[in-house]
Amino acid sequence: MKKLILSASLLMLLFSCSENNSTDLVSATDEVAHRGCASHDVLLNNLNDDPTLAERMNQIETFTKNAIMEGRLVNGKIEIPVVVNVLYKTAAENISLAQIQSQIDVLNKDFNGTNTDFNNVPSMFSTVKANIGITFVLDAVVRKSTTKSSWRTDDSMKKANKGGIAPTSPTTKLNLWVCNLSGGILGYAQFPGGSSATDGVVIDNNAMGTNGTATAPFNLGRTATHEVGHWMNLRHIWGDATCGSDFVNDTPSHNTANYGCPSFPHYSTCSGTPVEMTMNYMDYTNDSCMYMFTNDQKSRMLAIFSSGGARNSYAQP
Repeated sequence: MKKLILSASLLMLLFSCSENNSTDLVSATDEVAHRGCASHDVLLNNLNDDPTLAERMNQIETFTKNAIMEGRLVNGKIEIPVVVNVLYKTAAENISLAQIQSQIDVLNKDFNGTNTDFNNVPSMFSTVKANIGITFVLDAVVRKSTTKSSWRTDDSMKKANKGGIAPTSPTTKLNLWVCNLSGGILGYAQFPGGSSATDGVVIDNNAMGTNGTATAPFNLGRTATHEVGHWMNLRHIWGDATCGSDFVNDTPSHNTANYGCPSFPHYSTCSGTPVEMTMNYMDYTNDSCMYMFTNDQKSRMLAIFSSGGARNSYAQP
């Protein structure tokens, strides 16, 4: 397991470009479907557009580190209302309420350790697998017909003046946009510290929930689990750099993203050649092959909901 060091130089990894393609965009014509998450690239663009964002995120990192060290984590119920914003051009893209609810059900299972594959966690990781203890409730569904065939990662789907849907109460409700994303992207999220006007998670309609338009190998709702993890301040497990840091102590160092369903054990070539935690939700494996968060990821998530945390407004007394 790697040592957690939040030095100033390490924090700069937040704002540096990866040596690899962080989103690994893959076209729909590729023989093997690969997960595409644009959260890191969107973050880099936001940092470039807003010179004050880096300082806010550094402050959040310092707060998170101190809250974990001092045990100042949220102590109470975290029940997050979810507003699902559906943008559609075709009837199929206007996904059903059943498909939306199936995604809420997956989030509740994955964040509470009741997913059936939670028991598949290898014994070497069983001591760190975590029940996060956060629940999600469908609050509202907002639908809008559009003439756009697809949407880019420029947050236009979140802006009414760009043909999208503005977020509903984004400081107290998780807004989730479902639309046809371009470029092989399955989803992306805004990290804590960004503007409330664009806060939330975006999911491609073919990766939403477990029925309807959800398409294998991304038809078990894990894209939203991954992206909500980002929204709660988790990084990709490889740190968006070769053997990078995800600011979590109990996840092994990864060379880079893993795809498909790697055979266990899958060894890293990073220092110490650790076995990679390919089944972690913050890797890029197929939905059926990711099924755990860790205790330290849990602490990192809970820190942002604690008093003074970036998402404290979501925590109920």
